[in-house]
Amino acid sequence: MELDGRVVVVTGGTRGVGAGIARSFLAAGAEVVVCARRPPDEPVSADGREASFAALDLRDTGAVRHFFDAVAGRYGRLDCLVNNAGGTPYRLLGEGDAERHARVVELNLLAPMAASLAARPWLGRTRGSVVMIGSVSGIRPSPGTAAYGAAKAGLENLARSMAVEWAPEIRVNSLVLGMVRTELAHLHYGDEAGIEAVGATVPLGRLAEPADVGDAAVFLASERARYVSGASLLVHGGGERPAFLDAATVNKEN
Repeated sequence: MELDGRVVVVTGGTRGVGAGIARSFLAAGAEVVVCARRPPDEPVSADGREASFAALDLRDTGAVRHFFDAVAGRYGRLDCLVNNAGGTPYRLLGEGDAERHARVVELNLLAPMAASLAARPWLGRTRGSVVMIGSVSGIRPSPGTAAYGAAKAGLENLARSMAVEWAPEIRVNSLVLGMVRTELAHLHYGDEAGIEAVGATVPLGRLAEPADVGDAAVFLASERARYVSGASLLVHGGGERPAFLDAATVNKEN
C-alpha cells in the first residue's frame, strides 16, 4: 500500500479527529503509534490492523524526548509526525485568568513545537514530514476560544518557519480544519438537529468526518506531496457563507 513500511506518530490519536487520522494511516499501510494521556476505550484499528498506544503528557518535554527515542528504537525509523493533540473548552477571554488561557496556548502551540523538536533527528534520517493540525479559528476571529485561535495562528506560522529551516530533509505542512463531526460534536453544536443545522451552513452541506482529515494527512505524508512544504491545506468544506449575503436586501437567490 501507499505507506507500507512507514512509521507514523499521531498525537492525541485515541479519539475524534486523531483516531480518524490514525485509521487513515493504518489503511494506507503505515505502522502507527498514537499517544495521549489516557488510553483509548478500545484499540484504534482499521482493515484488521491496530495502532500502538503510548501514554504521554505532551507538556512534559523530557517525557516527549524519551517517547520519540523509544519509538525510533522499536521500529528503527520515524517517517511522519502528525501534531493533532489539542483543543479547548468554550471560555470567553474575560471569564478566565491569564494562567488558564496560557495552558490552552501551551497545549496547542508549545507542545507541538516540543514534539517536532524531539522527532526532528529521526525524521531527518528518513527525509520525513511533519503535519500540523490547525484550525480555521487561527485565520478568523475566535470568540469564546480566543487563546485557542491565537495558538492555532501561531502553529501555522511555526510550520512555515520550520519548513524553511528544516528543508530539504524534512517537509512541514498544515491542515487547517473547519468543523468536524466527532463524538464530542454535541458539546460545540448541540443535539442532532443542531449539528445538522450547523452542517447546512457549510458549502458542501455537512461537517467533515475524521476520515476526511485523515485522508488529507496521508496525502501530505506521501510521495504524492513530495514537493509540498510550508503549505496550509484548508479542509473546511468550502468555508463559511459570508453573513452579509443573507443580510443584504438585494441580489437574493431565488
